[in-house]
Amino acid sequence: MKDTKRFYALLLIALFAGVRLQAQDHMYSQFFNSPNYLNPALNGQFEGDLRMNLIYRNQYSSVAGGGLTYLTASIDYNVPRFGGGFGLMFTRGSEGTAYLTKNNISGIYSYSIGNDDFVLSFGLQAGVTNRAVDYTKLIFSDQIDPRLGYIPGSVSGADAALFNNKFFFDSGAGLNLTAGNFNIGGAVQHINRPNESFTGVPAKLPMRGVFHASYRYNVTQDDNLDEDQKSYIIPSVVFYKQSQAQSLSVGFQYKRRSINAGLWYRSGGLSNGPSSIVVSFIFDLFINHEGGEKMRLGVSHDVPSGRGLNYSNTSGTTEGSIGYETTLPYRSNEYRKFNGARRCYDFY
Repeated sequence: MKDTKRFYALLLIALFAGVRLQAQDHMYSQFFNSPNYLNPALNGQFEGDLRMNLIYRNQYSSVAGGGLTYLTASIDYNVPRFGGGFGLMFTRGSEGTAYLTKNNISGIYSYSIGNDDFVLSFGLQAGVTNRAVDYTKLIFSDQIDPRLGYIPGSVSGADAALFNNKFFFDSGAGLNLTAGNFNIGGAVQHINRPNESFTGVPAKLPMRGVFHASYRYNVTQDDNLDEDQKSYIIPSVVFYKQSQAQSLSVGFQYKRRSINAGLWYRSGGLSNGPSSIVVSFIFDLFINHEGGEKMRLGVSHDVPSGRGLNYSNTSGTTEGSIGYETTLPYRSNEYRKFNGARRCYDFY
């Protein structure tokens, strides 16, 4: 009986957590492996012609009643003559017991100005979001017996919301500056403040602001080495704010040849949420310089620390990502803008 009550208590907690978090976007610990989600100005900012990225986040996987899962897939096309490109991005989130889902598909356009000393990139994003919830998965108080717990097959007398499905237009914009060993940028999402309410009472989605900065330090200090032979330490900071929720990630990566290891501290996503220690690894599975090809695999794990949510009752958060870049044969000799300047993709 105690186990049954504990299960449904955790189930309701998971539900309430999903409801509380629904107005706030998720952020990836591997922000560098989902560049278009981090900032639309990073669209088209890579060495090749075509890039594809996929990242998946499984948050608090052992919480009863349903965890929080997120996926982002993107493809972007580098247009060298204006130092930017065109992109397409799909994002899906599923939260809590009632499977509160949010699907978004967006188009991205970016453009760059600068010279051999700096590159300033601008990005615009626009798309459509669908938000849905499964009310049949919810459990209300009139379906719970004080002695026996949940009554299977019972139907609640609670009034249903007007809608369980909502479509709305969404937009965002960002900019990014790369100058020497510094990379700094910022983005704003939900600029149009879309109404995502299920009840008919307006509920405006708060704008999400993101600021990120990185510095690249050459440890080897030997200019005679090829780029692949050098080692770097890359400290970074990412600050996220959406309404009253904010989060700060501070850490560094050590990059040498085909392996990149990182250690981060991430503050809670809510004002009183748990903080986390994040460990990340990037593996360049192969790099073909002649063909302009690169395939990259990334993994990371968050270890939360807090009074309410800790590692023993959540199992932490795991992310996996894969990226692929290639150069198209017929564009190998095409003119490339800012060919001598360092770009943001050099940092990671």
